[in-house]
Amino acid sequence: MWCIQTIDSEYRERMYDVLKLYEEEYDPEKPLICLDEKPKQLLGDKRKSIPMKPGNPEKYDYEYVRNGTANVFMAVELKAGKRMTQVTNRRTKIDFAHFVKKLVERYSEAKIIRVVMDNLNTHKEKTLEEAFGKEEAEKILKNVEFHYTPKHVSWLNAAEIEINVMDIECTGRRIADIETLVHEVGAWNKRRNEHEKKIKWKFTRKIADEKMSKYYAA
Repeated sequence: MWCIQTIDSEYRERMYDVLKLYEEEYDPEKPLICLDEKPKQLLGDKRKSIPMKPGNPEKYDYEYVRNGTANVFMAVELKAGKRMTQVTNRRTKIDFAHFVKKLVERYSEAKIIRVVMDNLNTHKEKTLEEAFGKEEAEKILKNVEFHYTPKHVSWLNAAEIEINVMDIECTGRRIADIETLVHEVGAWNKRRNEHEKKIKWKFTRKIADEKMSKYYAA
């Protein structure tokens, strides 16, 4: 569901920037990566569940035990069908910084890494400076471009699509502990990468203007 009010020049500038990236041809030397994260509540069964059988889904009681929360970082290269995930206990600036460093190491051969993400307060270059120091942060980010979606427009981040798929196929069910979550997310990630599952983004600048121009402000 969209809630559109006035769309100012900053909104359009950021929207057009991201949509332009999505419309580019795939270039392995300039990977386009969408990054997001998703909190996950860890819930255990109060009563033993009934395992799934052919033709019958798993059955579990409505009562559950709260075992805390975890976080799943998601980075998806939508045009290449590659993704990288990491389960963490929390979603702090330090966690984000270490995930970005790991992502950059994964794409160390790229000339430039373009990263699309929302405006969460942790999603800043300063976060890496706080985690690693200014000199190390500059080394990590020297070939990285951050591209931000407009405020309150996280649907423009294709990583949300991949997270929704992950929820449907893996994390949407009840998971009791972080060890199981790590295993399940890792197996799902591996399978998706082996099948090179891509995201076909169809929302273009032309469609945006047709649907939203009446909300544009100078």
